[in-house]
Amino acid sequence: MTHNFFATTPKALEDILTTELRTLGVTQLKATTAGVAFSGNLETAYRVCLWSRVANRVLLQLSKFEVRSQNDLYAAVQKINWFEHFNAEDTFAVSFSSKNSTVITNSHFGALKVKDAIVDQMRAKFGVRPSINTERPHIRINVHLNGENAELSLDLSGESLHRRGYRDVSIEAPMKENLAAAILLRCGWAKMAAEGKSLLDPMCGSGTLLLEGAMIAADCAPALGRDYFGFLGWKKHDKECWQNLRRDAEWRKIVGMKKLPMIVGFDKNKNTVNTALAHVANAGFQGKIHIERRDILDAKPPESWTAGLVVCNPPYGERLGDEAETAILYEQFGQTLKNNFTGWQAALIISNPELGFRLGIRSQKPITLFNGALECRLLRLSIEEKTFFIPKERTVEERIEHVIEVATQLNETPEIKEDLTPVEPAPMFANRLQKNLKKLSKWAKQHNVFAYRVYDADLPEYAVAIDIYHSDKTWVNVQEYEPPKSVDQHKADMRLASLLAEIPNVLKVPKEQVLLKIRRKQRSTEQYEKQAESDVFHEIIEGGCKLLVNFENYLDTGIFLDHRSIRLQIQKQAQGKRFLNLFAYTGSATVHAAVGGATVTTTVDMSNTYLQWAKNNLALNSTIGRHEFIQADCVEWLENEAKKASRQYDLIFLDPPTFSNSKRMEEIFDVQRDYIQLIQHATKLLTPDGVLYFSTNFRKFKFDESIFKNLKITDITVQTIPEDFVRNQKIHYCWKITKM
Repeated sequence: MTHNFFATTPKALEDILTTELRTLGVTQLKATTAGVAFSGNLETAYRVCLWSRVANRVLLQLSKFEVRSQNDLYAAVQKINWFEHFNAEDTFAVSFSSKNSTVITNSHFGALKVKDAIVDQMRAKFGVRPSINTERPHIRINVHLNGENAELSLDLSGESLHRRGYRDVSIEAPMKENLAAAILLRCGWAKMAAEGKSLLDPMCGSGTLLLEGAMIAADCAPALGRDYFGFLGWKKHDKECWQNLRRDAEWRKIVGMKKLPMIVGFDKNKNTVNTALAHVANAGFQGKIHIERRDILDAKPPESWTAGLVVCNPPYGERLGDEAETAILYEQFGQTLKNNFTGWQAALIISNPELGFRLGIRSQKPITLFNGALECRLLRLSIEEKTFFIPKERTVEERIEHVIEVATQLNETPEIKEDLTPVEPAPMFANRLQKNLKKLSKWAKQHNVFAYRVYDADLPEYAVAIDIYHSDKTWVNVQEYEPPKSVDQHKADMRLASLLAEIPNVLKVPKEQVLLKIRRKQRSTEQYEKQAESDVFHEIIEGGCKLLVNFENYLDTGIFLDHRSIRLQIQKQAQGKRFLNLFAYTGSATVHAAVGGATVTTTVDMSNTYLQWAKNNLALNSTIGRHEFIQADCVEWLENEAKKASRQYDLIFLDPPTFSNSKRMEEIFDVQRDYIQLIQHATKLLTPDGVLYFSTNFRKFKFDESIFKNLKITDITVQTIPEDFVRNQKIHYCWKITKM
């Protein structure tokens, strides 16, 4: 009798499973997402359960039906005569999944509905209700609902086929057995093993790759060691057919064990080696797989070994907990391969392509695989001198140049998109940018705002900030928030390129006026370092003030747009006042105070470059009063002035960096630690009726008002977030502080 089956598999392994099913005699099959549908008799399904190295489950289709209401599900399940499949005294379990359904969205509810239908039928017929056993039931029922279409199946595997039976279930392994088998099959290990070539895992962990490699080499059925399947408690189970298949598999293993090639594993951890040896014993490969404690630097094959395959699942960075240490490990591994394994093939699965680059060996085209939910790449290497190179870390400038080049190609020749895969189309991004522009451009025109943020990582997968500056021309400043190390660098580059290709079209700006910067965590004095040497400045207007911006030389343009509201507030309050601007950057707040009529301004910053910028900003504007510029460490200057208390100011703006370890500062500055002393010193320079505005961009900042006994502190953050930043309420925090 012919049945319809579905073999599930991890995402990206569908083609391997398809090839495998053909070798098992399956002719009627169709690959789909996360599995392969096929037809055949029970013997065909049993053979897949026993021999598939990459499948998770084998499902026997019992029924297909439509679900337009909850009662439809219950009624369809009751139409099946369940007594044909198991007895009322037996146990069962239900797995339910739902996709694109408006009727049943909760999988637990769906499973309960199916269970109730079965239990009610059995109880009505026999007065006895079967019980639930989620671990090892007599039968396991699987229901998948997609939209209105449901498919009900019997799970012949019972539990996932990746569980071979040799692994200690109390030990969490970094890789499932069917993924390990898929990696080996992808690398051509079956052919290598038949030719007598060697297999080595120099970071073998619990031995999964070694054991899967040994079973492939020995022609050993991967499920031969299992004692439980979903069909064993099924009333229609063909015991004779199953026993014949098992006897054949046992004989093939006996023959295959006699021709095993050299299979060896190393690991530097003693406990891990002991675990791997226990798994080898559980699988019946004692004396056939050699495992010993050895560091990666000492991995070297004896001359008697036949060159074969080096395969491993190295740390992704999480296991060691240190990115720098992991990078060094990959460099050492690459050097070991170059020095000791010339003529071998190598394969490893990685989650961060930049780590693979550290090997210094060119790979074939990477293959996308999934280790659980984590997207990874399988690298396949030929260890020969022509593939060796010295790793050189790409600079930010080199990455920007590459991304812009790809974006230009996309603009000029859209049809090349297929050749640049994976370039991700960005219609969602384009739509969101267009929507934001329509709203914000109208607001900007009404309020005479000539520089504003139009997009700020609104869609997480498109993590950039986009600012529009109307000057001599319209300029667009794009800042990418540097992606985490876990993100495929190539994919991140292609996604960024696709955004750059979209921006000129949506914003109606020539591509030459769209500039890209990559924002990464700053180290040392990077915030003061030039990014280019053009020294081209552009003039913008804000609240009647003329300010200079630079799109190329520095990471920031010279003006923090999110502080626009507080600058305008200072301008309104500055008439006849004495104003102090601490950590002044390019002095934009000073310009606002001066234009607002301040009689005295003092601008303090550590950078001479930014102080000169501040002077140039002020020179553009017609102002009265006396204006002083001081190059100094603001923390030190403020402490000294607080001791003297000779200066007094009516208005103070205090906007310190989050963190700084500049060589110009005697000590490391941390705003969360040092804000108390800053405010205490600043208020000593404040007149009795004066106002101090304290602001920080540190998102995790906590302000303890109880420390300041004689001060009135008001959180004015909401009032200081401009309209173009309301999508990001944590862009900064701001407090108004006065004396009581």
